[in-house]
Amino acid sequence: MEYRLLGRSGLKVSTITMGTMTFGGVGWAKTVGDLGVKEAQKLVDICIDAGVNLIDTADVYSQGVSEEILGEIIGGPRKNGVLIATKARFPMGPGVNDAGSSRQHLIEACEASLRRLKTDVIDLYQLHQWDGQTPLEETLEALDTLVRHGKVRYIGCSNFSAWHIMKALGVSEREKYQRFVSQQIHYTLEAREAEYELVPVSIDQGLGILVWSPIAGGLLSGKHRRNQATPEGTRQFAGWTEPPIRDENRLWNIVDALVEIADGRGVSAAQVALAWLIGRKGVTSVIIGGRTEAQFRDNIASAELKLTEEERKRLDDVSQLPLLYPYWHQRNTASDRLSDADLSLIAPHLAK
Repeated sequence: MEYRLLGRSGLKVSTITMGTMTFGGVGWAKTVGDLGVKEAQKLVDICIDAGVNLIDTADVYSQGVSEEILGEIIGGPRKNGVLIATKARFPMGPGVNDAGSSRQHLIEACEASLRRLKTDVIDLYQLHQWDGQTPLEETLEALDTLVRHGKVRYIGCSNFSAWHIMKALGVSEREKYQRFVSQQIHYTLEAREAEYELVPVSIDQGLGILVWSPIAGGLLSGKHRRNQATPEGTRQFAGWTEPPIRDENRLWNIVDALVEIADGRGVSAAQVALAWLIGRKGVTSVIIGGRTEAQFRDNIASAELKLTEEERKRLDDVSQLPLLYPYWHQRNTASDRLSDADLSLIAPHLAK
């Protein structure tokens, strides 16, 4: 297992992170999974034994039950240096202040998560989504307070726009508050929109990238194929709508390439999709989830899979998104003055 620094921090995390959305099965999360403590314990042990040192959850997963199950398994003194990441922002009750990124909600949410997780500190506390109605000064002061009081060690964000991130980093610098060390985003071979702004801002500002749903809810696992019925037991079969598929033919072209490369290597298409992500510039760790031991063992194996340049180029070419404005104009007129962050998007287009 490889370990990478998380953004501009000294914290090292494994390139594979364990996701826990399948723990609990309450409410909307039931379509993802409904594992109890006993089943979840086996999966946690598999991940820890493989060297995974970061486990990600959120208060909204099964309305706190995912955190409770994780707390039953690893609460108290941590073994093997396991780190816990959780998130807050979404509704956790019927009250008007039971959601959002206000000081009121974040401090209450953090204390509730600590109780459910049976721990005295959260290693990475993340804003689960943007809140455009709460001043960032209030949000970041609350997070800074949680760090200074020893309840949180590092902070991050998830599902922010690049301008949201830059505004937050500006407030943190001006007010001398803790700054984000990471962002958790959706990024896959099929969904590469993050490369327009979110990957460059991470490279430029020193944020670690944690990738959620890195095989697109199973769409890139090889189980879904062109002109075939949706397999039972998958999220799509249960009506899951994320990520949105805007070009179905492009999706199947990507899956075809994944399966052919996987067959040639004797591995799964999911492993190839994950290995491609782990090798992308700016990516720190990919978050894997599932319901079975076989899924986790297969996904974990991607940490050791090194794709060849030819394999990576084939996947890049079949999934490449077009340059939008102003990027095509920068390619045409500013290629002599581009930074590493700029080139993370534009470089593949310079030879075209």
